[in-house]
Amino acid sequence: MNHNAIYALYPQVVTIDDSEGAFDIEGNKVDVDLSSLENWQDPNEYKYLRSRKYPPMADYLDAIVKGDIQQQEAYIAACLAVKAKYPK
Repeated sequence: MNHNAIYALYPQVVTIDDSEGAFDIEGNKVDVDLSSLENWQDPNEYKYLRSRKYPPMADYLDAIVKGDIQQQEAYIAACLAVKAKYPK
Protein backbone atom coordinates (compact mmCIF):
# COMPACT_ATOMS: atom_id res chain seq x y z
CA MET A 1 0.00 0.00 0.00
CA ASN A 2 1.21 3.47 -0.83
CA HIS A 3 0.90 5.13 2.57
CA ASN A 4 1.81 8.61 1.30
CA ALA A 5 -0.94 8.43 -1.33
CA ILE A 6 -3.51 7.25 1.20
CA TYR A 7 -2.69 10.03 3.66
CA ALA A 8 -2.76 12.62 0.86
CA LEU A 9 -6.02 11.44 -0.73
CA TYR A 10 -7.86 10.48 2.46
CA PRO A 11 -7.10 13.09 5.14
CA GLN A 12 -9.38 11.33 7.64
CA VAL A 13 -7.02 8.33 7.72
CA VAL A 14 -4.78 8.22 10.79
CA THR A 15 -3.68 4.56 10.76
CA ILE A 16 -2.74 2.16 7.97
CA ASP A 17 -2.23 -1.56 8.32
CA ASP A 18 -1.00 -3.18 5.11
CA SER A 19 -3.00 -6.34 5.74
CA GLU A 20 -6.13 -4.80 7.32
CA GLY A 21 -6.54 -1.45 5.53
CA ALA A 22 -6.85 2.23 6.44
CA PHE A 23 -8.65 3.55 9.51
CA ASP A 24 -9.91 6.89 10.80
CA ILE A 25 -9.38 8.30 14.30
CA GLU A 26 -12.32 6.31 15.68
CA GLY A 27 -11.02 3.03 14.27
CA ASN A 28 -13.53 2.87 11.44
CA LYS A 29 -12.28 1.34 8.22
CA VAL A 30 -11.93 3.84 5.36
CA ASP A 31 -12.66 2.50 1.88
CA VAL A 32 -9.71 3.27 -0.37
CA ASP A 33 -9.98 3.34 -4.16
CA LEU A 34 -6.92 1.42 -5.36
CA SER A 35 -7.02 2.97 -8.83
CA SER A 36 -6.72 6.46 -7.34
CA LEU A 37 -3.67 5.28 -5.39
CA GLU A 38 -2.04 3.95 -8.54
CA ASN A 39 -2.61 7.26 -10.36
CA TRP A 40 -1.38 9.46 -7.50
CA GLN A 41 1.89 11.27 -8.09
CA ASP A 42 3.92 12.32 -5.07
CA PRO A 43 4.49 16.09 -5.38
CA ASN A 44 7.77 15.71 -3.48
CA GLU A 45 9.20 12.82 -5.49
CA TYR A 46 11.56 15.17 -7.33
CA LYS A 47 13.37 15.81 -4.03
CA TYR A 48 14.12 12.14 -3.59
CA LEU A 49 15.19 11.69 -7.21
CA ARG A 50 17.44 14.76 -7.11
CA SER A 51 19.08 13.79 -3.84
CA ARG A 52 20.20 10.48 -5.33
CA LYS A 53 21.71 12.10 -8.42
CA TYR A 54 23.47 15.20 -7.09
CA PRO A 55 27.26 14.96 -7.02
CA PRO A 56 28.83 14.76 -3.54
CA MET A 57 29.13 18.14 -1.79
CA ALA A 58 32.70 17.21 -0.88
CA ASP A 59 33.60 17.69 -4.55
CA TYR A 60 32.45 21.31 -4.38
CA LEU A 61 34.23 21.96 -1.09
CA ASP A 62 37.40 20.43 -2.53
CA ALA A 63 37.16 22.80 -5.49
CA ILE A 64 36.76 25.80 -3.18
CA VAL A 65 39.71 24.80 -1.00
CA LYS A 66 41.91 24.30 -4.06
CA GLY A 67 40.60 27.47 -5.68
CA ASP A 68 39.75 25.45 -8.79
CA ILE A 69 37.16 27.55 -10.63
CA GLN A 70 36.71 24.98 -13.39
CA GLN A 71 35.92 22.26 -10.87
CA GLN A 72 33.44 24.58 -9.13
CA GLU A 73 31.73 25.38 -12.44
CA ALA A 74 31.60 21.68 -13.36
CA TYR A 75 29.96 20.90 -10.01
CA ILE A 76 27.38 23.66 -10.49
CA ALA A 77 26.69 22.49 -14.05
CA ALA A 78 26.15 18.93 -12.80
CA CYS A 79 23.68 20.16 -10.17
CA LEU A 80 21.79 22.25 -12.72
CA ALA A 81 21.57 19.24 -15.04
CA VAL A 82 20.00 17.21 -12.23
CA LYS A 83 17.51 20.02 -11.53
CA ALA A 84 16.60 20.12 -15.23
CA LYS A 85 16.14 16.34 -15.40
CA TYR A 86 13.93 16.24 -12.28
CA PRO A 87 11.93 19.52 -12.25
CA LYS A 88 9.56 20.54 -9.47
